[in-house]
Amino acid sequence: MGKKGTGLGLTVVMNVVREHGGYVELDSDAIGSTFRVFLPAERNPEPVRTQSDDEADLRGKGRILVVDDEPLQRDIAGKMLTVFGYEVDTVSSGEEAIEFLRLHNVDLVVLDMLMPPGINGLQTYVEIIAIRPGQKALIVSGFSESSDVKEALRLGVGGFVKKPYTMKQIARAIRDELARKPPVHQPMI
Repeated sequence: MGKKGTGLGLTVVMNVVREHGGYVELDSDAIGSTFRVFLPAERNPEPVRTQSDDEADLRGKGRILVVDDEPLQRDIAGKMLTVFGYEVDTVSSGEEAIEFLRLHNVDLVVLDMLMPPGINGLQTYVEIIAIRPGQKALIVSGFSESSDVKEALRLGVGGFVKKPYTMKQIARAIRDELARKPPVHQPMI
């Protein structure tokens, strides 16, 4: 073992299971732990309705900065966005994002909300708009929409995408944000 995680994996599992009306049981002893996930069965499921979004409609152009403290999340997001035609840069903290944006222009920042031990997504966005007013951004998080997320949205972030997200969900959010008029920033209270 040896490697400590943030616990986000189990949080994401719990959120997904709860959203589907299920629950998780845990048995733990000296040998290890067993998790059992229970999801409700549906006898007569409705046919799956596909979104009108075709992958071709979700393709785009532009430079995106992905900011996430988890290496796997950065890698997955970068690969997803590259598939949709975007040029992607990644950094591992809010502090790195600010330094990157001092030197480079991007069309959109995809910003994780929680990035311990450094500054969070809201603090990062406040610093970003101080040096790049009108910078478009999306917040992503495995947790529910918090007061910090709401404040970031008030300040001009274009949307909130809950982790885990699908390729289509993130591509749709990026497409919509890139098409939106630049945000009007509200003063901090």
